[in-house]
Amino acid sequence: MSWLRLYLRSRHVPLAVAAALGVTALMWSLWAAGSTERDVGFQMVVLTVLFLVAALTATLGGPDEALERTASFAWAPRRSAHLLIAFAVVVLPLLATLATGARFGPAGMVVRDAAGLLGLTALGAVTVGVSRSWFLPLGWTLIAVIFPVGESVAGRILTWQAQDPADVAAMVTAGVLAAGGLVAYTVAGPAMRSPATAGQG
Repeated sequence: MSWLRLYLRSRHVPLAVAAALGVTALMWSLWAAGSTERDVGFQMVVLTVLFLVAALTATLGGPDEALERTASFAWAPRRSAHLLIAFAVVVLPLLATLATGARFGPAGMVVRDAAGLLGLTALGAVTVGVSRSWFLPLGWTLIAVIFPVGESVAGRILTWQAQDPADVAAMVTAGVLAAGGLVAYTVAGPAMRSPATAGQG
């Protein structure tokens, strides 16, 4: 249990989870107070999922990446569990709102976007490092929300975050990103920081 406690503290997990829950409560309160509609607009749903994923991004890496490449622990299952728990932290609070006066849904959109954005962020952590892993999810999602193209298959793939939850192209895109991120992060872990970047941490 002491190892788990140290692991969670070293990755700032309690702070990240508190931030994610705080964002959920804030967005829920804003919609409940400012709208007469029970169902939250899709733009706000997508952006809320993005904010929750961003809040958990820092937990994907620890203070010493080299330590995670030792054989002292079975890191692969721990990394998988970390991503799966992060997915639950994003999805469960939002799905809980479906029983309230401000519903973040549909459930399919929440699950799809959480899985895809977490997978994309994990891919970023593996390739460019944890500190930069949120750049692509943020930019891509903002463009998708502002310009939700839906006519062609290519357009639905490029704006998968904002598509109808039943859209096959969007589901496949999110699934590929989720699976790719899970496998890459499980096997490789976060990219090593450069000495200059590490010295700033």
